[in-house]
Amino acid sequence: MKQHGFIFKSYEAPFQTPFEKLFEIFKELITHTSGDFDEAIDWLRQLDKEYKLTTPDYTVDNFIEDLIKKGYIRQQIEPDGTGGMAITKKTERILRQHALDQIFGNLKKGASGNHKTDKHGGGDEHTGHFREYRFGDRLDKISMTDSLRNAQIHHGLDDFRMDETDLVIEETHHKAQMSTVLMIDISHSMILYGEDRITPAKKVAMALAELIATRYPKDTLDILVFGNDAWPIEVKDLPYLNVGPYHTNTVAGLQLAMDLLRRKRTTNKQIFMITDGKPSCVRERDGSYYMNSNGLDPYILDQCYTTAQQARKLRIPITTFMIARDPYLQQFVSEFTRQNQGKAFYTGLKGLGEMIFEDYEINRKKRLR
Repeated sequence: MKQHGFIFKSYEAPFQTPFEKLFEIFKELITHTSGDFDEAIDWLRQLDKEYKLTTPDYTVDNFIEDLIKKGYIRQQIEPDGTGGMAITKKTERILRQHALDQIFGNLKKGASGNHKTDKHGGGDEHTGHFREYRFGDRLDKISMTDSLRNAQIHHGLDDFRMDETDLVIEETHHKAQMSTVLMIDISHSMILYGEDRITPAKKVAMALAELIATRYPKDTLDILVFGNDAWPIEVKDLPYLNVGPYHTNTVAGLQLAMDLLRRKRTTNKQIFMITDGKPSCVRERDGSYYMNSNGLDPYILDQCYTTAQQARKLRIPITTFMIARDPYLQQFVSEFTRQNQGKAFYTGLKGLGEMIFEDYEINRKKRLR
């Protein structure tokens, strides 16, 4: 069995129970196998033989029994009568949290996580900065502790009173809301040449989904995949995402992303696109497909540039994360970005998650219009 894109290093974290140690590895394996429990366990057994992960007192079979008892896996019966073990919703949530911890775990909830705009005043986010009261300030923004302190200093305890000059206001920022569509390329090239590119993309998507759900619940995130066509997927489907024998229809993905964002009432909208290949497919008006995998096809490129311009007119910036470094692909992305006036990052797989997080934070700091 090939194990492209996964390197296991012998490591034993301190103070881990046998189950916890295996569960950390299992979370990685179940992500790499797109939710295939049997394949993940086969990998675990092979790794156990090589690295001696278990002991006679706690085997892989004991681990599977604990997974069932703890509600991480369940028996699943297919319509044709066949069945097997499958991960549960509880595990899906844990995988999203695991991805978040891996990618964003070194980031604190402080300065970079506040999503500040440049607008001061009657907002809903505390800044820690104070000023004197001005006519028209909301009463709920008065800092009573500091105002009482001023009254005591100005008038003393014997003649205690409070007037307008004693009042202190805490500055606040307005918070911007953001609607994001994350596009994931699932064309065949995402697993070509012995490099697994789809698993890091899945992890980024799971981490971003968990980040928004837990820290910025007023924001929205839609996820879509694109191959020959494009279609939306649910967050719960991310662990099972896999590539297919597809070309890359970038236009279809962008058109669907714009359709999704048109329905949002938020001011700030953006598209993130993770891809490793050139656009090689468009759908014609009659429903047929025009495909060309040889080089950069001018007919396909023109449609990509036109779509980028449409997004620009809708004030939807596109940030492209190109996880390949071919010069001719960089040339395409550069022109595509110019047409949209968006941004582009040329990156390998390492650091992809941190890069997306930083760009997400920067984009959310736009002013409310």
